Amino acid sequence: MRRLLPVTDQTSGRGPLGGTGGARVPTGASAPDDLSAQTQTQTQAPAADPAPDREWSLDELADAYAYPADRDVWLRANMVSTLDGAAQHDGRSQPISSAADMRVFGTLRGLADVVVVGAETVRQEGYRPARAREAFAARRAADGQAPAPAIAVVSAGLDLDFSSPLFTEPLVPTLLVTGAGAPADRVAAARAAGAEIVIAGDGAAVDPARAVRALAERGLRRLLTEGGPRLLGQFVAARVLDELCLTVSPMLTAGDAQRIAGGPALTVPERFALRSLLEEDGFLFARYHQGRHSAE
Repeated sequence: MRRLLPVTDQTSGRGPLGGTGGARVPTGASAPDDLSAQTQTQTQAPAADPAPDREWSLDELADAYAYPADRDVWLRANMVSTLDGAAQHDGRSQPISSAADMRVFGTLRGLADVVVVGAETVRQEGYRPARAREAFAARRAADGQAPAPAIAVVSAGLDLDFSSPLFTEPLVPTLLVTGAGAPADRVAAARAAGAEIVIAGDGAAVDPARAVRALAERGLRRLLTEGGPRLLGQFVAARVLDELCLTVSPMLTAGDAQRIAGGPALTVPERFALRSLLEEDGFLFARYHQGRHSAE
């Protein structure tokens, strides 16, 4: 794993500037427009970048992906895409992933209060409960988090297998985010299975903005969504997504696989700003912040 952005003394291959160790742009070059002013002007770099061409520890990854400390609620998405825009192959994301991608995946879960996922993705990917991991135990305890993140499934019809491990073996109760008009028999079955119901819509459908607020009101303020594309598209359309963690897989699949976000197109595209970029074995790991956060 190596850091490509933001540029530091280690990633640029040049010695300290004035002994400060600060991030800077190579001589004669201007700062990229899509890096934040904070990154461009900082005089003291974060903790030294891990050396390139080695596997980063989970602790190093956790530092690199830490949630913003000054935000009460933060919704980030974690998705993978091939070079030609496919978010999955044969209906699953695993074939276009890698060991490094799975380490990032595990790190993002290790930092989150709750993982928000669509019902179709639960069915296709065979979702199981998040597990407690020793590597993140101290961080989670210090932040007052549960040993593992809750899984929150967004579903209007609640057409889910309540006998699956996601409902029978969770370390913390699985949440079902649905609308007030959800089928009463399915709501009852979910509760009987131990799931907790979160209402985030007046009808059967879920309002994405209300879902974020409802989870935050339960103390789940560091949100992570893993899709699928339809759910991510709804968060994008509602303009509530704060951050996109995108793995670019060095693969081509052709075919007609979904993109990372689906649903109706926005009238005006929403601009995100690149905050950091890592690379390992040809896979790129980018973090983008929504435009309203880009200059902070």
